[in-house]
Amino acid sequence: MTRPALHRRLHAAPLLLVAGLLAGCGPITLAEAERQCFERARLAQQPRGEVAVGVGSGGRAVGGIELNVSSDFLLGRDPAAVYETCVVSKSGEPPSRPLYARPDWKG
Repeated sequence: MTRPALHRRLHAAPLLLVAGLLAGCGPITLAEAERQCFERARLAQQPRGEVAVGVGSGGRAVGGIELNVSSDFLLGRDPAAVYETCVVSKSGEPPSRPLYARPDWKG
């Protein structure tokens, strides 16, 4: 391979890498945005968590707690507004139906 051909190939590699990274930043499908934003709306409605209690080896009691609290909940944002804003932000399109019209919403 000649030196100029190798030089052109080396310059093309970083451009392909940058193009690939930028492609990951683009909008996602409406369905995927709605799925992701539905969870965000649930966390805006109320915190979620779980508690685990059990017995470990040697008979020792073990336990744990996990609590998810979103800033949307702390700021008192309406879950429907959070959902709509999130979907538009991620997909560039409004939701196919409002949050409160979704059959899987229990609000």
